[in-house]
Amino acid sequence: MKKSIYVYLLLGILLPFLAACGSTPKNNAAQTASVSQEISKGIEQVRQSASYVLQPGDLLDVKVFMEEDMDRILRISGNGSITYPLVGTVPVAGYTVEQAEANLAEALRMYLKNPQVSILIKEYGNKTVYVLGQVKKPSSIEIPPEKSMTVLEAITSAGGFTDVAAVSKVRILRMQDGKQHTLDVDVTQITKQGNKAMDIALMPGDVVFVPQSLF
Repeated sequence: MKKSIYVYLLLGILLPFLAACGSTPKNNAAQTASVSQEISKGIEQVRQSASYVLQPGDLLDVKVFMEEDMDRILRISGNGSITYPLVGTVPVAGYTVEQAEANLAEALRMYLKNPQVSILIKEYGNKTVYVLGQVKKPSSIEIPPEKSMTVLEAITSAGGFTDVAAVSKVRILRMQDGKQHTLDVDVTQITKQGNKAMDIALMPGDVVFVPQSLF
């Protein structure tokens, strides 16, 4: 399900990107393909990163070596925990996969000898946004419970812009009602002109993409 959403995200960037550029169709196609590849690669790098922290809503495939009867597919609850055989409720949200594996293994030591736990993320929670492109720390960011997160807050959480960022051409890629929407945000209007209306509140699944400046 998640993969199909991001396929639509990548395909949906085509028309708005072409409209924003004044180059030839051939150059447009090449530029669009490059941006799409960068977004796709960025999402995968964030997801595969050892620093990714588990979040409520993530679906986990949990296994213990040589203990097949304990294999479970579990979704992290809203309070950040999973319920696992023998040990009951175990907090996992806010930890990396490696840390969650170690925590669960430690809890199981009371019942099993030297348990070896492996956790695979099967689906990602729906409270995540991605900040990619010309930011200092391209990453996934969890929208805080019962709060909102704006474009500027997300970019700040990702370390801010790089020196070659096109600050006035930030784009939000959003799937809504089964359709791809592209929202343009000129961050200079927020930071230099105080136009708070431009600081759009993000929705779960949004991709904030910061292109490179051409000048």
